[in-house]
Amino acid sequence: MTVPFLKELFASFLRARHLVRHFRRLLVLETLPATGLSREVPSALTLTLVESATTTPDALQKRLESHAEGLTESQADAIRERVGLNEVQHEKPLPWWQRLWISYRNLFSLLLTLLAVVSYLTEDLKATLVIASMVVLATLLRFWQEDKAANAADALKALVSNTATVFRRASSDSRALENVQGHGMSFQRVEIPIQRLVPGDLISLSAGDMIPGDCRVLIAKDLFVSQSALTGESMPVEKFAVLPDRTVINPLELDNILFMGTNVVSGSATALVIATGDRTYFGALASRVTAIDRAPTSFETGVNDVSWLLMRFMMIMVPCVFVINGLTKASWMEALVFALSIAVGLTPEMLPMIVTATLAKGAVFLSRKQVIVKRLDAIQNFGAMDVLCTDKTGTLTQDKIVLERHVTVWGGESEDILEMAFLNSYYQTGLKNLLDVAVLKHAEVY
Repeated sequence: MTVPFLKELFASFLRARHLVRHFRRLLVLETLPATGLSREVPSALTLTLVESATTTPDALQKRLESHAEGLTESQADAIRERVGLNEVQHEKPLPWWQRLWISYRNLFSLLLTLLAVVSYLTEDLKATLVIASMVVLATLLRFWQEDKAANAADALKALVSNTATVFRRASSDSRALENVQGHGMSFQRVEIPIQRLVPGDLISLSAGDMIPGDCRVLIAKDLFVSQSALTGESMPVEKFAVLPDRTVINPLELDNILFMGTNVVSGSATALVIATGDRTYFGALASRVTAIDRAPTSFETGVNDVSWLLMRFMMIMVPCVFVINGLTKASWMEALVFALSIAVGLTPEMLPMIVTATLAKGAVFLSRKQVIVKRLDAIQNFGAMDVLCTDKTGTLTQDKIVLERHVTVWGGESEDILEMAFLNSYYQTGLKNLLDVAVLKHAEVY
């Protein structure tokens, strides 16, 4: 209980000096810019996590209809039937006919299609054949390239399979790793795909494991978890099996809650799954991201601007040519045919084919560099980049921390502070992070 006591003492010191805001960990949901995404942390989800963190393990297991030795296979199947698979909402693949329509659906292709129909009605079969051929070839080339990229991305996803080690009571599953005797009952440790995990499952975690859902820590030994996917923090956070203060309202300040999408850096733990899929914090973030409509790229905007410019020219020139020819030649039918031929002549029929072929060539070039481009329109954005800025959690220079001074809370240097920091870092049984390394090196030099 020494660590929680020291943490509470430090928190009291920060509150007394109004410094809490400098040490508060924020979820990604709380720091999203105003892009249409909701910045509100789901209150019901927050209350559920806080309640799960402050409830005793026995009461929590009873509420989840779980057991101290895990669920049986039949119980897990029944819960899975009720809550569904442990999958976070994502963009589902579209059927081929919708992808074909999307490949065709742009303002320039629609304009050319209209001109092809007009040419056919005016019995200009050569123009009809040329225009229709350009539209069909451009659409099929775009569809084929994007379909190939999507299949390659799906194949890469299929190579990655995450599993979780769960406790099962009275299970005869052939995938059991070992039988353990406990409390007079036999149970097994079974490795299953994380998609089959359900609330109430008892799981075993060790270094390198992905957290498969929002979980409550029941037993922990030197457990350090990286939460950078949710908070951007570079340093791992230590988790405990103790009950937190009931006044905590920020879920990330709950030391006995593990979040889906994070991973175990070091240590081991036994945890109880309290939420899966879209009902997790990670799922809440994913649902907000996928709910936003994709903005058109600069390439799409440029093509649409050219298409509208051509349409404006047509709306001005075609009526003018039709009226002038009709009045001068006194043959309105010939004037109409001539005016429509002007409209066809204004439109570069080869432009969609040339643009699509150029983008496809760029996609092939990037594929040789191990880059998969799922949408051809994104090629122009890649080519337009001069400087690419990415966010890196942690120190941006040499990934190195140096201890400069060892001072008390009042700013005065203290040898006792250095001694206690050295002892803490030297005898660290969990993860020796960059701070520990910096303290040990400073003590050696000092």
